[in-house]
Amino acid sequence: MKNRLVSIIMLWILATCACLAGKKARVVVAYVTSWTDIMPDPWAMTHINYAFGKVNETFDGVNISNPGRLKKLSELKAVNPKLKILLSVGGWGAGRFSEMAADEACRKKFAGNCRRLTEEYGLDGIDIDWEYPTQKSAGISCSPEDTQNFTLLMRDLRKVLGKKKLLTCATIASGEYIDFGNCIKYIDLVNVMSYDMASPPKHHSPLYASDISGWMTTDAAVKKHLEKGVPHDKLVVGMPFYGRGLTPYKAYVPRPQVLTGVEEKWSAESQVPYMTDKNGNFVLGFENVKSVTAKCHYIIEHDLRGAMYWEYADDYEQGDLRTAVAQCLLPNEQQGTRGKKESQ
Repeated sequence: MKNRLVSIIMLWILATCACLAGKKARVVVAYVTSWTDIMPDPWAMTHINYAFGKVNETFDGVNISNPGRLKKLSELKAVNPKLKILLSVGGWGAGRFSEMAADEACRKKFAGNCRRLTEEYGLDGIDIDWEYPTQKSAGISCSPEDTQNFTLLMRDLRKVLGKKKLLTCATIASGEYIDFGNCIKYIDLVNVMSYDMASPPKHHSPLYASDISGWMTTDAAVKKHLEKGVPHDKLVVGMPFYGRGLTPYKAYVPRPQVLTGVEEKWSAESQVPYMTDKNGNFVLGFENVKSVTAKCHYIIEHDLRGAMYWEYADDYEQGDLRTAVAQCLLPNEQQGTRGKKESQ
């Protein structure tokens, strides 16, 4: 009886260890842009997506914006060897995806060029930010076949990049326009752009629904992606480090700052801050430490892979938001290396 009990305990310990060993570490993905010069703290995140590369004029390669900055970012790996750096291809208004993905020869040349760039710059992978397949809202060309061709593009990129390089993508909050059922097997991480989900006077990135939200929320975006076949361990929740508001408070407010004639409020239902004018009308929705922490807790509670934010330089001057995300999601050993002065 005693031996049997010992055997049961040992089996339980082995099963627990196997489960823990198989669990993937959480990620914090930071988009860092070509048009800013702030060098990020290499311990504040696990992945940097460099924005952007663009599909070239012949639809078979990538033009990198400010390649010198990408080179400097890749040197951060010497400081934090575990840091992953990817080239993000696309962005709002970046066209030529439709033509490239529709042509087999162009797709393969494009994939080959992506591979060469990862080798040339010492990168860990490629992020595809096609906004959006089958849609011309950004003023780009599109085709009804884009969704199918997106899958073919992911397949060809995976084949050329191999298993050691990362392949990720950015997606609209609703999870539309991409056939995850067929392409998710090629993709390592899905960065859900759970922001810009509504226009003022609604908050553009609420966690849950309320009277200041539109119909799409971060919670709804997560559920949409899970329903469409994105597994929990590949789903990354996006957060905006900027606000959106009504004139004269600007449509896009990077590095949220103190505004005159407004009052900051908190939506307990949506778990986000916002500002109102003297008449109590909504004028600006944004993020603060409390709201990004709430989203991080949501990620943990729903066993999702991690967080993504756009973009590093839009944070408060002291890095309040990225620090809150890192403290919530990154392991203690990485936290112990943080707090170093960022180079400018």
